[in-house]
Amino acid sequence: MFAVHLMAFYFTKLKEDQIKKVDRFLYHMRLSDETLLDIMARFQAEMQKGLGKDTNPTASVKMLPTFVRAIPDGSENGEFLSLDLGGSKFRVLKVQVSEEGKRNVQMESQFYPTPNEIIRGNGTELFEYVADCLADFMKTKELMEKKLPLGLTFSFPCKQTKLEEGVLLSWTKKFKARGVQGTDVVSSLTNAMRKHKDLDVDILALVNDTVGTMMTCAYDDPYCEVGVIIGTGTNACYMEDMSNIELVEGDEGRMCINTEWGAFGDDGALEDIRTEFDQELDLGSLNPGKQLFEKMISGLYVGELVRLILLKMAKAGLLFGGEKSSALHIKGKIETRHVAAMEKYKEGLANTREILTDLGLEPSEADCIAVQHVCTIVSFRSANLCAAALAAILTRLRENKKLVRLRTTVGMDGTLYKIHPQYPKRLHKVVRKLVPNCDVRFLLSESGSTKGAAMVTAVASRVQAQRKQIDKVLALFRLTREQLVGIRDKMRVELEYGLKRDTHPLATVKMLPTYVCGMPDGTEKGKFLALDLGGTNFRVLLVKIRSGRRSVRMYNKIFTIPLEIMQGTGEELFDHIVQCIADFLDYMGLKGAQLPLGFTFSFPCRQASIDKGTLIEWTKGFKATDCEGEDVVDMLREAIKRRNEFDLDIVAVVNDTVGTMMTCGYEDRNCEVGLIAGTGSNMCYMEEMRNIELVEGDEGKMCINTEWGGFGDNGCLDDIRTQYDKEVDEGSLNPGKQRYEKMTSGMYLGEIVRQILIDLTKQGLLFRGQISERLRTRGIFETKFLSQIESDRLALLQVRKILQQLGLDSTCEDSIVVKEVCGAVSRRAAELYGAGLAAIVEKRREDQGFEHLKITVGVDGTLYKLHPHFSRILQETVKELAPRCDVTFMLSEDGSGKGAALITAVAKRLQQARRQN
Repeated sequence: MFAVHLMAFYFTKLKEDQIKKVDRFLYHMRLSDETLLDIMARFQAEMQKGLGKDTNPTASVKMLPTFVRAIPDGSENGEFLSLDLGGSKFRVLKVQVSEEGKRNVQMESQFYPTPNEIIRGNGTELFEYVADCLADFMKTKELMEKKLPLGLTFSFPCKQTKLEEGVLLSWTKKFKARGVQGTDVVSSLTNAMRKHKDLDVDILALVNDTVGTMMTCAYDDPYCEVGVIIGTGTNACYMEDMSNIELVEGDEGRMCINTEWGAFGDDGALEDIRTEFDQELDLGSLNPGKQLFEKMISGLYVGELVRLILLKMAKAGLLFGGEKSSALHIKGKIETRHVAAMEKYKEGLANTREILTDLGLEPSEADCIAVQHVCTIVSFRSANLCAAALAAILTRLRENKKLVRLRTTVGMDGTLYKIHPQYPKRLHKVVRKLVPNCDVRFLLSESGSTKGAAMVTAVASRVQAQRKQIDKVLALFRLTREQLVGIRDKMRVELEYGLKRDTHPLATVKMLPTYVCGMPDGTEKGKFLALDLGGTNFRVLLVKIRSGRRSVRMYNKIFTIPLEIMQGTGEELFDHIVQCIADFLDYMGLKGAQLPLGFTFSFPCRQASIDKGTLIEWTKGFKATDCEGEDVVDMLREAIKRRNEFDLDIVAVVNDTVGTMMTCGYEDRNCEVGLIAGTGSNMCYMEEMRNIELVEGDEGKMCINTEWGGFGDNGCLDDIRTQYDKEVDEGSLNPGKQRYEKMTSGMYLGEIVRQILIDLTKQGLLFRGQISERLRTRGIFETKFLSQIESDRLALLQVRKILQQLGLDSTCEDSIVVKEVCGAVSRRAAELYGAGLAAIVEKRREDQGFEHLKITVGVDGTLYKLHPHFSRILQETVKELAPRCDVTFMLSEDGSGKGAALITAVAKRLQQARRQN
């Protein structure tokens, strides 16, 4: 028993001594946590450099865009071919992907050798050999009659400008074929395949093996957004935000970046941690000075590093009694499989003895322990370096998503990772230590990169098919210049119809005379009351106008109009309005004051004078009974009488559009047009009296309230109305009416978007085909969401948050499509506005006989003010369709309040002038 203990003590002591000896000798290969965090920070800086347009040329980590924009979503199906060129063997694969909710993949494959004379010979011969192997595979599997898409896994650094194109930057590993560097490898393979007349194959995707690994794992785990290979070579890829990739046009969505991290340190960034053995190995390699990080990590070099260390230790008399065998001097004699065998848990020492004996050495027990520890240090350093770079990628992903804690999956592949008994455990442990705020799952890739290339091809096919369907829908909202010119000309015809006595009853654009015959001239002064009714809020204002300095001061109070009042009786509505006026006068201490009043009433009215307005029809959700066909001023006077508390001088009934024009006209005498682009849509302008057949007199001008929202109610816009416009119209309070308004105004744009999203979801193109209950709710997608979603400052992450508020669980790709839909709907609205406005300004130019017209348009409305692109598109459209008009757009400051007071003030001034005459 004592002898056993003695032996155990002796062996433990021996082991400790040998480990200490090796640790001292390889001191520089042991990396502290502090050093790893430093390497992680260096790698983050290199990534940033590689992504920048100006810094990329000098970056060692090339961060190559792969043009892989999406990961599998489970709806992929079909047959695909895949080729994998990049390792010691070349593989051809047929992949059958079936949907049926099962994510089912069936594969048949064949390996072909890659002889040295092929991979180091002529480039043309290399691709002809690949094409021959592909043809052989297809004949064997009886696939010659089929046209199949193909994904090519090409495990070398390539610069891609699209998914199916890639220019080889440099060969790595053992490949050295001539004439390929700097050329497109997809073209080379396509040309080689042409020699096989019976081969009908389309190369849809060129994929790096790392990307293939990520895609394979992402098919099984949707959280997978990183791929890492630690095999013959080493590399990593991950999904990066497009807004950070300066090398590629566009900011929307994400793209897989092939880091090519093997070249990290080629610029000297890792010199302080490279050892004499790393330098010696590099000098003896096929590509000295290149892929320095890879040479410290990957399977092609780990065995060679161990050999160089053992040789140096033997020379120093620290191993094998100073003896060296001839085999130990031969490059490549120790391979990664040997290192893995020597580090096995139980049989490691026995394996070490056997391997060293095969090398012609006579190792002692102590030698075997020391050699095993050399292997541990070399492979542990490899895992540490990989962990530091991977931790940098995970940190970047977390920061991109602005998360405190990231949940993600890393797809893993490569012989070193797979066959080395301790490697995965070491790597996982160090990664988790370096990024404690990331919950990382490591998923081993099955069938690795080749299946991945097929998955990329399957995703590309799916995205291509989906893109066609989405583009088909979006195309319905794209208006050609020819169509816009047609809309401008139709609007012009309708304007003329509305002005003429004979055609006016049939006109869709009602062209209502407002009896506003003058613009402010700066002499207006006094106190005026203004009422503003046009939506769910009702305002009462006191407006003080001072002449000379053109100064206007306003005091106002906002009152809500409950739905039961909006849709009750007319008497209830006007009694509520008078109650609000009484509250305001009381609030302002003006009870009993007899003030002139302007009433902004933003609904279609037929006026017989400035203080008489007969309601034609309610819009914007109002439905109060016994009002249509009645004079709203009389109804207001009656309600004031019923209350019997105060009396007011109602001077003018005004449309909000006219108020907008007057407000801007007070500041700019060129202002002759008022435009509202908000909840509703309307326009007014100053027309020559001689053209207005509905009103007596030919002298001077009068403001015409076009009520252009009804444009198209006669079917003249049917050629551009979509099924979605029809659905919105049918579900509205006034089907068949206000068609132009329903295609352009804020009240309806969100609803058009909602109808499109429902249709795309039904087609399986959005939200995984799941329509949420909230999306089924009419009016849930408010127009303000369009403005937010289309904001250039809003990242897709924020778009997803908005969609989540609406109960929509969207992917990154969904968010891009929703943004495109919003853009198409709002662009069309702005262009339709522009075409209508072009018709008006052109009419004004012709009526005045000018070659060129300088005119100002006063604008108001939330759509124009808040939408990030609406105003620009509207202005560009007017410029294009009315090139001889120099149009200035002026934002109105409270048209419906200040404007009503100004109209009242101008009407008072004109009344006094008439009395004096």
